[in-house]
Amino acid sequence: MFETLKEQPADKILALMQTFREDPRDGKIDLGVGVYKDASGNTPIMRAIKSAEKQLWEVESTKAYTGLAGDPAFGDAMIAMVLGNAVPRGNVAAVATPGGTGAVRQGFDMVRMANPDAKVFVSDPTWPNHLSILKHMGMTMVPYRYFDADTRGVDFDGMMADLAAAGPGDIVLVHGCCHNPTGANLNMTEWTALVELLLKTGATPMVDLAYQGFGDGLEEDAAATRLIASSVPETIIAASCSKNFGIYRERTGLLMAVSSDPSAHGLNQGTLAYLNRQNYSFPPDHGARVVTMVLNDDALRADWAAELEDMRNGMLAIREQLASELQRLSGSDRFGFIAQHRGMFSRLGATPEQVTKLRDAHAIYLVGDSRLNIAGLNKETVPILAKAMIEVGI
Repeated sequence: MFETLKEQPADKILALMQTFREDPRDGKIDLGVGVYKDASGNTPIMRAIKSAEKQLWEVESTKAYTGLAGDPAFGDAMIAMVLGNAVPRGNVAAVATPGGTGAVRQGFDMVRMANPDAKVFVSDPTWPNHLSILKHMGMTMVPYRYFDADTRGVDFDGMMADLAAAGPGDIVLVHGCCHNPTGANLNMTEWTALVELLLKTGATPMVDLAYQGFGDGLEEDAAATRLIASSVPETIIAASCSKNFGIYRERTGLLMAVSSDPSAHGLNQGTLAYLNRQNYSFPPDHGARVVTMVLNDDALRADWAAELEDMRNGMLAIREQLASELQRLSGSDRFGFIAQHRGMFSRLGATPEQVTKLRDAHAIYLVGDSRLNIAGLNKETVPILAKAMIEVGI
């Protein structure tokens, strides 16, 4: 039977990681993998997470299963962080998932159950795993214009024109903040216009919120998601704890289904629990429990928020340093978009040939579409990257 299986395309980012590891050159720089790194190149365990884990080790008395939806306290804490007071708690069904990826997959599964013919409108470009999952599930994808290659900003007019084709039963997938892979984001005026379009077309928004706290701040990064959830009849939200809590390997996420009709809560909650049961039964608990402890303890939460803010400000400083250094070397302000983008990534707009030259001649690794992981840089490597970018003609 197995001989009928077909070779699957390799994940380009994972393949790039392997090539980087095998590169023997000293001074090589990894700007491809989407993981936060501090100035020394490490992905640290945040102080509050470490403290919570120590406390948990002392008090945890069982490894028995949680419920199908995970620990309710985790859902409550995450919903409060993501949605604040934007919608009543009783309007939100939620389940814990294995990371943000698990939340995205379960969200798509919920859509497919509700409407097998749903079209999912995805930004061009988007996180590659969005496309991979949708293709694997056999769901219809419709790209919408998003990134303006000339300005390195959002092609908002093109985006709105394309999304006007969505209709009732269709899904419009958006990044709540810190767009991956471009770093280019809508402003609140544009988000408001998008909400008006969603109300006009009847399409349902699905928000992938993977970087809350990495852009303009915890509250600011949630503003678009809160606006959407409080304005349209139904919203799907996939939230990740990998980046803002630094617990990548704990695979901690939450899927939310928001309805303006509180009577829909029971059906939505039952459907999400059913999907968990069919996929992995009970979700992982360690990361979820640690996150709950951090969010519900005033001291731990304050320490976590302070460290997260330091991480965010550090990435902003690197963005400003890189844009300034490129302006100095090029005598041009064409790289100002790097300072304007938010989150871990910026899309440089380089050609595949230029990306290859960066790797072959300078041992600098970017994803082929020229996505740059800002968190992979530090003060010492910024000038190296800037010089190399000018030399390869970016």
